[in-house]
Amino acid sequence: MIREDRPDIHGPHIADRRFMERTGKDLTCPLLSDSIDDYPGGIIIPVDKPYRWTSADVIRKIKFQAVRHFRKKNLKVGHAGTLDPLATGVLLVCIGKATRLAEELQNHDKEYVAGITFGATTPSYDLEKKVDRLFPHAHITRELLLDTLPHFIGEQEQVAPLFSAKSVDGVRAYELARKLYMQHAGNQEGLSGNDIFDTAASGLIRTSRITISSLELLDFNPDGPCGLLQEMYTGEPDDTGRQSLRINVEDNRHLGLPEAAVRIACSKGTYVRAFARDLGEALGSGAHLSSLQRSRSGEFRVEDALDIRTATALFSFI
Repeated sequence: MIREDRPDIHGPHIADRRFMERTGKDLTCPLLSDSIDDYPGGIIIPVDKPYRWTSADVIRKIKFQAVRHFRKKNLKVGHAGTLDPLATGVLLVCIGKATRLAEELQNHDKEYVAGITFGATTPSYDLEKKVDRLFPHAHITRELLLDTLPHFIGEQEQVAPLFSAKSVDGVRAYELARKLYMQHAGNQEGLSGNDIFDTAASGLIRTSRITISSLELLDFNPDGPCGLLQEMYTGEPDDTGRQSLRINVEDNRHLGLPEAAVRIACSKGTYVRAFARDLGEALGSGAHLSSLQRSRSGEFRVEDALDIRTATALFSFI
């Protein structure tokens, strides 16, 4: 059992929304003591990662505050499970000795709410890259989705996207993907961009054994974005920092493509972008991810996670 809220024993201290509610304090004063020794098991902060921030952006922001707060330059700060820049939701930030738990935390099951757009593919399988191919989609209905989703439940082999942090002979897959993307940008003959990346991925990235334990269709709109996902789909940078401006977002709403909102419960190592790709193929079309929220990581839920401002306000400058 990871959760431990009592600072007088050696489990990690969980600084989440429930912890803040119990303290009854506002953010005008620090909610953590200024000595890391008061947290012998370290600290875990579940953060709701901002849209268009990388996971590394979050770590840099919190580490800067924590190092000054605890006056400890060599303070260890890390996270348990990367989230894509265009994803939001639970990112577990581990501080001090809690970094030793990162691998254990990563092994826990995850839950996501995904917006999947049908009728088009992109090389990155999400909105970071432009649409490279259009597909028939008029045949995709709520009923067809409800019939198809159960076939993805259970253990299966999955090929990760080439635009991913997967290691290929010691090199991050996205580094290889960027080289391929530049080589084939603007290529109008032969394979489409998506075919190029699928071919490259199948040749470079080994399949992984994953498990999808449940799938639930939350919403479906045959004519455009689901109402449930509109806020996540805007493509507009949030106001939490310059980090968000560095990440490209394509806005494909003008295409009027059908979109589904799907809740996915799955094992460690599952790429929801790859699931979207595979679902599109199973439906006789193409698909890409238009939004993604990690709603749960192990026992940590997004409703208890802290936004980045609140997470940094746990610390004070000394």
